[in-house]
Amino acid sequence: MNVPETFFTIQEELTLFGLSCLFGAVLGVYYDIFRCLRLIFPHNRIMTASEDILFLMGYGIFLTAFASAAARGELRFYFIVGNSLGFIVYLLTVGSLITRILKKILNLIKMIVGIIFKPFKRLYVKFVGDSKNKVKNVKNYEIDLQNDAEL
Repeated sequence: MNVPETFFTIQEELTLFGLSCLFGAVLGVYYDIFRCLRLIFPHNRIMTASEDILFLMGYGIFLTAFASAAARGELRFYFIVGNSLGFIVYLLTVGSLITRILKKILNLIKMIVGIIFKPFKRLYVKFVGDSKNKVKNVKNYEIDLQNDAEL
């Protein structure tokens, strides 16, 4: 009778732990996608919470696939520890560098767009007026209409 192997050797467990650390860094890249979206587009609490839930769902799917593919479907606690360790190391090193670079790029883009559209903004203010002046002008028109009605 052929009995399947039911345990991992120490070498296999160390390999699985190393792989889980490596894939934790991959999860950091996945999380950076959400961080980039938060930098580019303004988010409210609901949007941020939904992105966090989406990230956790993706992590759950990833962890299940990792356990199925690499560990004969056995989920071990050190997989989660390795993923967390790789994720934290990535975020504190490469992830923070990427975030700083992205912030600088976005600030540069905002500055360039501001320079490009500055003449158009001046023309808009010149021909249409400020929103504060518009309200003042509308009030003046109301007063003028009232005065015309009295005549």
